[in-house]
Amino acid sequence: MSKDPSDKKQFTYKEAGVDIEAGEQLVDSIKSMVKDTHNDSVLADIGGFGGLFKPNLENINRPVLVSSVDGVGTKLIAAFKTERYDTVGQDLVNHCVNDIAVSGAEPLFFLDYFSTGKLHQKVGYDVVKGFSKACKENGVALVGGETAEMPDIYQEGEFDLAGAIVGMVDQDKILDGSGVREGDLLIGVPSNGLHTNGYTLARKVLFSNYEVDTFVDEFDRTVGEEMLRIHRSYLPLIRNTREMEGVRGFSHITGGGILGNTRRIINEDQSLEINWNVWDRPAVFKVIQREGNVPEEDMRATFNLGIGLVVAVDPEQKEKVLKEIKAFDEEALTIGKIK
Repeated sequence: MSKDPSDKKQFTYKEAGVDIEAGEQLVDSIKSMVKDTHNDSVLADIGGFGGLFKPNLENINRPVLVSSVDGVGTKLIAAFKTERYDTVGQDLVNHCVNDIAVSGAEPLFFLDYFSTGKLHQKVGYDVVKGFSKACKENGVALVGGETAEMPDIYQEGEFDLAGAIVGMVDQDKILDGSGVREGDLLIGVPSNGLHTNGYTLARKVLFSNYEVDTFVDEFDRTVGEEMLRIHRSYLPLIRNTREMEGVRGFSHITGGGILGNTRRIINEDQSLEINWNVWDRPAVFKVIQREGNVPEEDMRATFNLGIGLVVAVDPEQKEKVLKEIKAFDEEALTIGKIK
């Protein structure tokens, strides 16, 4: 005998774990913040099926689009532990901006993806606040994004982030490393710490020895605060030096360290010679290596070790380039050369 249909349990999307109304409320709460990143090239507010952007091609002879996509990785776990969510969005935007800026590109617009198990308004708002802040600082329009609620994928309190950026460069001004020559010098520009790479190793070591709110004298801040230091944007510095005589290429130091990333801008018959002792590493790397007994080889392959950007420069133009970089209050220095 079949059951009466009226006796069957009723399922709704909300009871299954997805709250459409909460998503709409989040979009409404961030609209003004996102719109504040827009410029004359943005032709539509958020909420449509796609972002509309009309680039200004007035001073570009042969426009080339440059794009990149990335995530924040396990740095998010530090955000979960500290319950601070307004920095990781900035990390993602700055990371993506740097990745295309080293090709000579001007960033145009950014798209974000925010997925979580259960959407909490304050968390979502703070994450997008970070996106918007960094977009505005870099002159990038936040033209759209996606918020996904997936209760069967993420545990309570967890979320993931990804972002995509599109920029533009004149084809004649692309920096791809083809101009790098034997004997060129490598100028290192400081990072402010971990940026967004190596957190799986950093967390294993630091959270095995300290609580997230432990104040560490060597950091002059808590472990959580050190781990959430915002990944720097090098766009202003790159913008002011990319067309200088003698500047041959830029390397954004992310996963893979100084060697892994700078190899991307040299030719097959060239190699890198790095003088690892000419700069003082930020305290976080010293603590990680000491407390985790991490081999030097692993440190070099995993972390930026205090150098966030490398500039390949003609030796004859070194002093001019250093002077320009130092105009940004950077303590840049020569860390190696091309062999």
